[in-house]
Amino acid sequence: MILKLYGSPISTCTRRVAIVLHEKAVPFEFIEINFSKGEHKSPAFCEKQPFGQVPYIDDDGLILYESRAICRYIAANYPEKGPALLPAEKKANALFEQAASVELNNFNEFAHRAVFEMIVKPMLGGTPNKAVFDESIATLDKKLDVYDMILGKQKYLAGDQITLADLFHLPVGSRLPVAGSSILETKPNVARWWKDISSRPSWQAVKDGVVGTA
Repeated sequence: MILKLYGSPISTCTRRVAIVLHEKAVPFEFIEINFSKGEHKSPAFCEKQPFGQVPYIDDDGLILYESRAICRYIAANYPEKGPALLPAEKKANALFEQAASVELNNFNEFAHRAVFEMIVKPMLGGTPNKAVFDESIATLDKKLDVYDMILGKQKYLAGDQITLADLFHLPVGSRLPVAGSSILETKPNVARWWKDISSRPSWQAVKDGVVGTA
């Protein structure tokens, strides 16, 4: 049975999963959920994803939601395909989990807030608060100083091999320039790393929207 990905083609979380599916060369069917019609809040959808959010997957009967959890599952379930992305060796896996936690707590929180303020809020009919954006970027700038130090010692966040932790940054990080910040280009090691991961075929395949491969 072909894996099915339910989500929005422009959703950052849906794209996060699609990146990993492309990296692992896992064929998938994409089922678009129409937000404007409220399909993500329908009883049928919420039976699978009780929070009414995207994405979720159906992999031969396994229903799984939360994008980072889905990505870990794909990497673990298809070890023979593509790059490892999820280290099996204990110490390497511990360093990966450390890097994944860094992404969630020291990058996504502030980058997402900045992107929401300047891009998502206006789409929802709200007025952007430039002060919130500026504060978020200022905090992110300090966090990226630490990134730059880490990436000055190794190629990727968990070592010299790319992992899910690096790829997790792409959907939200790519929206920062659209929101009005070039912060990912201002620090040499971060800029080198960002150019590397954002040039990968997996990101190029989904950066303009998600489509299935099956």
